[in-house]
Amino acid sequence: MSKLYSVGQFVCRVYLRLFFRPKIIGKENIPDNKGVLLCSNHINNLDPPFLGAFLKRQTRYMAKAELFELPVLKQLLPKLGAFPIKRGSSDRQAMRSGLKLLRDGEVVGVFPEGTRSKNGKLGKGLAGVGFFALRSDADVIPCAIVGSYKPLSKILLVYGPPVDMEKLRKEKASPEAATEEIMSSIQKLLDKYQK
Repeated sequence: MSKLYSVGQFVCRVYLRLFFRPKIIGKENIPDNKGVLLCSNHINNLDPPFLGAFLKRQTRYMAKAELFELPVLKQLLPKLGAFPIKRGSSDRQAMRSGLKLLRDGEVVGVFPEGTRSKNGKLGKGLAGVGFFALRSDADVIPCAIVGSYKPLSKILLVYGPPVDMEKLRKEKASPEAATEEIMSSIQKLLDKYQK
């Protein structure tokens, strides 16, 4: 874990605890020393820091390429372990970067919907997530962020048990089929914990 990431993670934890009442469930589902693909619903710009703030390991994110063109962020994002993806097209370089990180035993956080939900409901997942899940041996961890980011409100983050990808890998399933399986697992967590 880089020093800058560690400091940023600490600041995020303090901020989240100060303004919200975060509750974390299921951290034991994340292995200590192998590739992990965190797949979460996406409801707010605070989701990426929240997803990784309370973990012992550094979480790396794909971020839209436009962010890497902004003066401060183009220096900061790579130092925090983020890598760019061009939205709206098949970005082979981003796919290669993400796959290499997973094969190297890193934690990669993704939001399969590709954008924030406007109504709070889980949308359709993009096939790229299934590609990562099938082409790596990473543990695929479905995650659910439940609640609102209203000041002093309760926000819940659930790391679910790994999605069993072995059957799909053996069947040589399509990335779309793998994504559907992952989205179904996220939806089950949302159904269980949303009130």
